[in-house]
Amino acid sequence: MRLLDINGTQVREIALPAGEALPAAPADGHFYWLSLTRDELQGTLAQVQPWLQAVAGCRLVDLHVSDLLNDQLPSHYDATSAYDVLVLRRLASVAPGQPTIAAAPLAQGGPPVLRRIDTRPVGFAVFDRLLLSVHPEDGSVRDGVAERLLAADAQPLDARAVSSRLPAGPADLMLRVANQIVDGYLALRRELTRQLDHWQAELIDPKTRFTNWGALMQARQGLHHLDEICDDQQTAVQDWIDALEAQPMPAEPTARRDHELLLVRSRDVLEHIERVVRHVHRLEQNAELAVQLHFNVQSHRTNDIMRVLTVLTAVFLPLNLIAGIFGMNFEFIPLVHATDGFWVALVAMGVIAIALVLVFWRKRYLARTK
Repeated sequence: MRLLDINGTQVREIALPAGEALPAAPADGHFYWLSLTRDELQGTLAQVQPWLQAVAGCRLVDLHVSDLLNDQLPSHYDATSAYDVLVLRRLASVAPGQPTIAAAPLAQGGPPVLRRIDTRPVGFAVFDRLLLSVHPEDGSVRDGVAERLLAADAQPLDARAVSSRLPAGPADLMLRVANQIVDGYLALRRELTRQLDHWQAELIDPKTRFTNWGALMQARQGLHHLDEICDDQQTAVQDWIDALEAQPMPAEPTARRDHELLLVRSRDVLEHIERVVRHVHRLEQNAELAVQLHFNVQSHRTNDIMRVLTVLTAVFLPLNLIAGIFGMNFEFIPLVHATDGFWVALVAMGVIAIALVLVFWRKRYLARTK
């Protein structure tokens, strides 16, 4: 469990000793970010719910608590009059030997990079002055964002204002974490592309015989599952954007600017998800194209072999005819009793064979390929 006190110019992490009560409501202009794992939320729910009532004026609805504790929940968005709930499935690399979710299709097969991808939901409850986030057990995304915020607070004010401006509110912070979640998959594009490019080269190479069809089909299933995850993410973020746009525009210039920045950041997160979807679609199309090219190459090789065999049959057909004529059991056949009859027939057969080969070569029935 981590608790950060944030305002426009400062970030402070509040220590939470075991057994002690959570702090009081944040000061004016400040907001809290309380991040927990699912086990921590389940174990401290009796303490967190009264604290939410005291700080935000509202407790979490039981159905939303169940959603935040559900480790198999797809990405979705929901809202109440006091807070919004957004769930996004995180795409992360799992180290070899680390346990994964058994129900996740991505962890069952395919190329090594797909076998290392695990998907787990991250839930957000966005209040006016509080962001409650529920993470998987490793909490890598949460820790990464928290460390960046603390590092930004340590910078000089002018540098922070230019490069790492602190979030203006809980919704802004939630969108930054969501952007980090989506970018976690974007970082895997190069490795995914390299793996499928290797298979494409192996499928197209006529000197190799591709036998890894099971892994290729599992990879396509994994990419399809990624597409479904991204589609759920896209729907959830779009619902969030629609809810923001339905809100009345604030009258104060500062509040209006913060509202517009939220819309801009939300659309940026949506654009990142769309980039993921486009990349997954390209990978699926490349895999299908490689399979089609493979069968086209195999068909072309078969046609080449059949053409060569047909030409050889056509070359030896007149030779077999000559051999069959001179092999007839007639007493009087030209050249049969001549001393040089064998050599005449042999030379004639050779001339016919060479002539046919030249004819087929000029017609490109026989050709050397690169």
